[in-house]
Amino acid sequence: MRLLTTSVLIATLGLSACGESRLNPVNWFGNGRSQPPAKITPVETNPLIPTEERGNLFSTFGRREVVYTGTPVDQVTELVVEKVPGGAIVRASGLSAYDGPFGVQLTPINEDAEPVDGVLTYRLEAERPRNAGRTTASQVRVVNVAIKLTDRELAGVRTIRVEGVRNAQTSARR
Repeated sequence: MRLLTTSVLIATLGLSACGESRLNPVNWFGNGRSQPPAKITPVETNPLIPTEERGNLFSTFGRREVVYTGTPVDQVTELVVEKVPGGAIVRASGLSAYDGPFGVQLTPINEDAEPVDGVLTYRLEAERPRNAGRTTASQVRVVNVAIKLTDRELAGVRTIRVEGVRNAQTSARR
């Protein structure tokens, strides 16, 4: 048992010391790089117009759909893709243009979150408080979000891109 444990430990340390090698699991995705953002077209929706016909009081309880009212975050400051068993965790940080953002999420740009030409693109969005002001303190404007992608979702993906209003971050497989 000692021999097996020792040999597994030596093999693990040997692979992790491979710096820029493709065998090192730490290097499967690189760090994010800043790029100019793609053009974002705002979606015009009116929350006062019902999206479906009204029924009786009890029929609406089971079929209510929550509408996300988030807007794109001003800047994407960091993008990290961490390999985990069964997939990867995409973690993004950003800086909002207003104080107290909440309800942060990564919204897929592509239909059904499918990659286009090997690029899986998300938009970093946050909801805005009703009486949000703007201060110079960046600590109250920082947002963080993470999502888990399975190996099946990552099958045709070569690059993961997260966009904000003023920039975008990408992380590509090496």
